[in-house]
Amino acid sequence: MIIVTGGAGFIGSNIVRGLNARGIDDILVVDDLTDGHKFENLSGLSIADYIDMERFREAIADPSQASFADVRAVFHEGACSTTTEWDGRYMMDNNYEYSKELLAWCSARDVAFIYASSAAVYGGNDGFVEDIAAEGPINVYGYSKWQFDQYVRRHRAGLKSQVVGLRYFNVYGPNEQHKGSMASVAFHLDRQMRDSATVRLFEGSHGYADGEQRRDFVHVDDVVAVNLWFMDNPAVSGIFNCGTGASQTFNDVARAVLAWHGRGSLEYVPFPDHLKGAYQAFTQADLTALRTAGCDVAFRTVEEGVRAYLDVLHGRNG
Repeated sequence: MIIVTGGAGFIGSNIVRGLNARGIDDILVVDDLTDGHKFENLSGLSIADYIDMERFREAIADPSQASFADVRAVFHEGACSTTTEWDGRYMMDNNYEYSKELLAWCSARDVAFIYASSAAVYGGNDGFVEDIAAEGPINVYGYSKWQFDQYVRRHRAGLKSQVVGLRYFNVYGPNEQHKGSMASVAFHLDRQMRDSATVRLFEGSHGYADGEQRRDFVHVDDVVAVNLWFMDNPAVSGIFNCGTGASQTFNDVARAVLAWHGRGSLEYVPFPDHLKGAYQAFTQADLTALRTAGCDVAFRTVEEGVRAYLDVLHGRNG
């Protein structure tokens, strides 16, 4: 069996899809379906079972409540991913304590543990290498992810199983529609295009011209490929960046959306006050560690990835 926490969410459901594509369906999905709309992400996928996140946490804390036999790997995608959430107690319980509980469970059973970290651990720094000197989160979401990475580093020598942390950069692609304001810029620009034939980006900030802020935008299919590569290579552990290794501008994303639709215009709106001091204007994954580990996954450009994504959103994926 393979366990996917957050399996009804954005990246988790795509991992389930990637496993299904390999003919693997002995999958236990763990999630919180308080937002019942997320069921759509699992519709059409093949899994063995579903369990609520709270019930799962109780079960791994007290094995007499449930048994999970012959587990090969856990993909831990379950977390609060709302970067604007400032309830630190809630964030640390969902992103830190839950992760510690599951890590201990996996280590005791020699089960591979591949978990979602985040590029948010780097904060406003402009060096994106997996080293504490380059890290410095600027919101409690980033701190929750960073603190768990620190916990893994501190305890790595005593862990029995494969442990991999993947620092996701700006992931976009199918199955993110439930994320609301946290959905990707490509998703929001496509919605704007359909609603008004106009896409909107922030005006210049942080020394960048209008729409020229830069991020490492990575298609979810490439993220899934990296996750599965680590499952296939159980001798490799560590914390790794998961991005394309090349930043592109928000204007590049907007132009890709406009090109797909073949029409529309681009406007700029004032940079919001609530994001000042808590916004990454530049990200770009350093892939040295990932490539040194042997991971040879190729990453799409924004132009390639947005085109593929909108094909899916608009039913042109065959």
